Amino acid sequence: MKIIVDMMGGDNAPLAVLEGAAQAVKEYGVQLIGVGNEALVRKTAAEHNIPLDGIELVNCTETIEMCDEPARAIRQKKDSSIVVGLNMLKEGKGDAFVSAGSTGALVVGGTLIVKRIKGVKRPAIGTVVPCKDGCFMMLDSGANHDCRPEMLRQFGLMGSVYMKRILGVPNPRVGLVNIGVEETKGTELQVEAYGLMKEAGYNFIGNVEAREVPLGGCDVAVCDGFTGNIILKTTEGLAKLFMSEIKGIFMKSLPNKLAAAVVKKDLGAFKRKFDSAEYGGALLLGTKKPVIKAHGSSDAKAFYNAIRQAISCCENNIIGEMESQLAVETAEAE
Repeated sequence: MKIIVDMMGGDNAPLAVLEGAAQAVKEYGVQLIGVGNEALVRKTAAEHNIPLDGIELVNCTETIEMCDEPARAIRQKKDSSIVVGLNMLKEGKGDAFVSAGSTGALVVGGTLIVKRIKGVKRPAIGTVVPCKDGCFMMLDSGANHDCRPEMLRQFGLMGSVYMKRILGVPNPRVGLVNIGVEETKGTELQVEAYGLMKEAGYNFIGNVEAREVPLGGCDVAVCDGFTGNIILKTTEGLAKLFMSEIKGIFMKSLPNKLAAAVVKKDLGAFKRKFDSAEYGGALLLGTKKPVIKAHGSSDAKAFYNAIRQAISCCENNIIGEMESQLAVETAEAE
């Protein structure tokens, strides 16, 4: 198995990417292909004593910046790390691609270069988010701001397959994010999607209000990318706020510091549970091969876990399972 890694993507590249990649090679024995500015990558590795064993480097002369218009960048920056990496994935030179670069460029590139699974309307970003009793998948998390009802139905199917195959949820509960639980709630998009999802073959439990999602209201939370991205970033902000406030309380006085020492282990577990780095990245569901989008601010641990996620997707044949399920759905629709 070979995982292609974008060495230039993210705020902390290439150092954090290198650290995470080296740890993944050590822990999993996986072969990695790093695409990016080879001279800079080698210089960074040498300066920080990071071994490059198990990491093959492919030089790229361009980098897609966050400010670049995605479609134009994919067309014009042919020697960028994202375009080169996705083309290598398409050509079978690797089994999955991991990048913390431009989300827009990765979505456009994944769609145009790697291509969609037959029957997929639009690929969606599926982000695994911690919740009260485990985690749920939010999709779409930002790939498609404008969606059609049939796209939401399909998101539910792809998210259900992921939760079952990768996270071992036996019968994932799929919920449609809405402003109320009644079938008639929401805009035309939600009302029509509800009717389609009700007839789908997965475990659709109806509408789920946003406040119920982090409380474990569903295993797959389906919505358009605009809504999903807002919910995701609000959740991230609240998690940081809570951790900051809790830390402030325990550092307020000597008795509070002593109390903190007593519950230090539990606080550590609580912090890890809501640390996005533990999940690594978000899978672009619907492409013919696994494409993992890591957070732009990913550190070494996040890159390590994004690579772990890519390995898991390959080992569990997540793409093959989605192809099978979509083929069944298409046949039933005909």
